[in-house]
Amino acid sequence: MSSVRMIEIENRILEIKKELQSIDLMRPGTLTKQYKIRKEKKGPYYQLSYTHEMKSKTDYIRKNFTEDIKIEVKNYNHFKTLTSEWVKLGIEYSKLRMKNLNKKGVSDEK
Repeated sequence: MSSVRMIEIENRILEIKKELQSIDLMRPGTLTKQYKIRKEKKGPYYQLSYTHEMKSKTDYIRKNFTEDIKIEVKNYNHFKTLTSEWVKLGIEYSKLRMKNLNKKGVSDEK
């Protein structure tokens, strides 16, 4: 059973790699609409808040760029989901591989 699962993991990792190649521009963060006068909802503007290299940042985004930024943020979130899945599968694969080697009597001593 574990060798079947290992093949499934290998195949899914290949699919993930292909999906990652198709991702275009990306940016981390959350795009929100803010107002200069919040109570009256006047003076709308957009801001992108994110953390990069352990620093919190805020970029102000012009309205005509918001759709592009939404796509870039979506691409980044997809990238993070795929890489997280890849790591999870890698851990599972590694454990299965070690388990199979132990069953075969392969010693870890040199």
